[in-house]
Amino acid sequence: MPEKTMPTSQTDQALKVLKVRGIARLGELKAAGVAQETVSRLVRSGQVTRLARGLYQLPGKDLGSAHGYAEACKLVPKGVICLVSALQFHELTVQLPRVIWVAIETGARTPRASYPPMKFVRFARQSISQGVEKHKIEGVTVRVTDPATTIADCFRFRRKVGIDVALEGLREALKHRRTSADAIMKAAQRRRIWTTLRPYLEAMLDHG
Repeated sequence: MPEKTMPTSQTDQALKVLKVRGIARLGELKAAGVAQETVSRLVRSGQVTRLARGLYQLPGKDLGSAHGYAEACKLVPKGVICLVSALQFHELTVQLPRVIWVAIETGARTPRASYPPMKFVRFARQSISQGVEKHKIEGVTVRVTDPATTIADCFRFRRKVGIDVALEGLREALKHRRTSADAIMKAAQRRRIWTTLRPYLEAMLDHG
């Protein structure tokens, strides 16, 4: 039995929202007047791609390496891309993390999503917004820790990411001048990891 014709107004509205936002949640489409049934039919007809449960975009988009960051931030709007994922974003590591590291506020509910694979670390309310940059990826505002803060966090969570990864990020940031030694020091002091990070930074500066 052939499917019913989709309401043109809802179809146009759904495609318009996805064109503007890049990636949209089902709630955003519903708020724009698009019924869930219309979204499902658009997916079945191939006009819309379902990325994950309740997450949609237009098909045929060029999915760059940062695509997963856009998906993660759409699913976790208050989250911040951090640690190894932020190192990769800033091109400070050759690591290819199999999960996306996301910082969330202490006490916040751990988001449930099977895709993209995410790993969460928690920060106090006053610190989660420190050292955060905002970037547009596929129409989505993605919050990422800046290079100096990322390095400080990698030293703080070195048991999770590995001291070698933290050192690589520090070395590459200094080598390619992605940040300054002073900015790293200040970020480390804010994160209360300066005592640990200081000898590594001084050793690298001494060796040029």
